[in-house]
Amino acid sequence: MKENLDKITLTGMRFYAFHGCLEFERQHGNDFQVDLECRLDLSKAAESDALEDSVDYSALYTIVAEQMEKPSNLLEHVAGRIGAAVKERFPQIESCAVTVTKFNPPYDGRYEPRGQGYASVTINC
Repeated sequence: MKENLDKITLTGMRFYAFHGCLEFERQHGNDFQVDLECRLDLSKAAESDALEDSVDYSALYTIVAEQMEKPSNLLEHVAGRIGAAVKERFPQIESCAVTVTKFNPPYDGRYEPRGQGYASVTINC
C-alpha cells in the first residue's frame, strides 16, 4: 500500500432536498451542496490510463444523488450514509471526507431569507 494516498475530489454537487428536523424543512426542502474527497492509491490508473484502474466520477455522483434523495433529520446522517455507500461500492477507497452544506438554514426555528447563510458538516469515513 502507498504511504501517501492520492485523492479524487468532487466539489460543488448541488441538490434540492428535504433534510432537516423541522417540519417546514421536510415539506418545502432546501438547497444543498455536497463535496466529496476520496483517498486511494491511483498509481495503477496513472500508468494504465484505464478507467477500471480508477474510480468513475459519474458513479460517485450517482451514489451521492441517491443518498440525497432520502430525507434525514441531520446533515451528519446524510454525510455518513454517503461515505458508507461510497466505500461499499468502491472498496479500494481507503477513506473519504463528505461535506454536506445546507444553504439558508433555519436558526432558532425561523427560516432566514434566501442568501443569508449556510450550515455545513464534514464527516470523515
